[in-house]
Amino acid sequence: MTDLSRRGFLGAGGLALAGASMVSGRTQAASLPEAPIMTEATMQPPLYPKSGPDYQPVVTLNGWTLPWRQNGDWKEFHLVAEPVVRELAPGMKAHLWGYNGQSPGPTIEAVQGDKVRIFVTNKLPENTAVHWHGQLLPNGMDGVGGLTQPHIPPGKTFVYEFICQKSGTFMYHPHSDEMVQMAMGMMGFFVVHPRDPAERRVDRDFVFLLNAFDIEAGSYVPKVNTMLDFNLWCWNSRVFPGIDPLVVRQGDKVRVRFGNLTMTNHPIHMHGYDFKVTGTDGGWVPEAAQWPEVSVDVAVGQMRAFEFVADAPGDWAIHCHKSHHTMNAMGHDVKTYIGVNMKRTAAAIKKVAPGYMPMGSAGMGEMGSMEMPLPDNTLPMMTGFAQFGPVEMGGMFSVVKVRPGLAVDDYKDPGWYKHPEGTVAYEWTGEQLAEPARAPSPDSGVKATEFRAIDPRKRPVRTAGGHDNH
Repeated sequence: MTDLSRRGFLGAGGLALAGASMVSGRTQAASLPEAPIMTEATMQPPLYPKSGPDYQPVVTLNGWTLPWRQNGDWKEFHLVAEPVVRELAPGMKAHLWGYNGQSPGPTIEAVQGDKVRIFVTNKLPENTAVHWHGQLLPNGMDGVGGLTQPHIPPGKTFVYEFICQKSGTFMYHPHSDEMVQMAMGMMGFFVVHPRDPAERRVDRDFVFLLNAFDIEAGSYVPKVNTMLDFNLWCWNSRVFPGIDPLVVRQGDKVRVRFGNLTMTNHPIHMHGYDFKVTGTDGGWVPEAAQWPEVSVDVAVGQMRAFEFVADAPGDWAIHCHKSHHTMNAMGHDVKTYIGVNMKRTAAAIKKVAPGYMPMGSAGMGEMGSMEMPLPDNTLPMMTGFAQFGPVEMGGMFSVVKVRPGLAVDDYKDPGWYKHPEGTVAYEWTGEQLAEPARAPSPDSGVKATEFRAIDPRKRPVRTAGGHDNH
């Protein structure tokens, strides 16, 4: 990519520039590359290379790729670590920390063999550093504050320089007050393309990070000391229905890459296809060793890539298969009322709380279609509607929309799939079948109050007279 003009930068939707003098405040700042910011929360078009090796650029769900400038042999990027406001889905915003105006920060793209120089300016209220997760590089560029480099103080700019030794899927995140800064949303994707344009070529290449927050209803800042009890499970700091669909042209070869920077593993499942796992955090999987899946688990700190040929049109769900990860704003203290008749209780409560609505006695699916008043800045646990009604999902959920006839660079949402006649599940309205016989459930006959556990080390000893020695 050649030097980018200001006009070229501003041509992308939502992309704006912070001039170098606005970034560091030092006279030397004139030598810094621009530090673009993004003001849109939707997926931006791919950033094609203007020079050097050709490659198919990635698109980031609800994100964008960081432009660079060519300075001699070096590709120069500029990241600004700063407080940001991120809309998780329409109706809820979070006050986070991120890079260049968003959390996660912009995706960095390079080519194997590239010499990259990355300026990092710290606009946070505390020190930071950036670790280039999975990259092979000199120890002093690894980004562990205090160990391999001094921490980057507030207001200062540090420079990282290394050669991209291998192609693959990588991440970046702080290694300075890591628990707080990652809990606040500081992370980003780093993709290195093969030097050979024909190697592992696909038609569409999607990337996103898995992250999580604990934000109480009505508040804006994540609770950074939470270890496991998160209530918002995100892809690129977005939750359904705020996560972009993956729009694909029928017949395309598609790659989906994702990295996990939450505190637990995630089995990512896609409907309608089986796919091959083609990449891990250790590199590309040789073709002979690739394995077929419909779900692929990704542990903490790992990355995965899978590929498939989009030959089946439709709106295919893709989501984490941990069911509580497809919910929003979960309350861990919510009582379970399944099977409980709430009519009498509800009548009594309504006398002191008019408008009270009993919920949960027949499951939680009704929450998907109810429009209830909520605290400011929070989301329903289940939300999002499609052409047949409420989807009853949230969190880590999106849709792979496969359509024939799309243009090569068309990633716009095509709307809901028009099913061919006779291909949608339907209600049976014909002759009613006889009620099937039901046998009683197996029952041992032992009542709960009669059951007792016996320590085998303290079994009764029988005496010569045949009586237990109590």
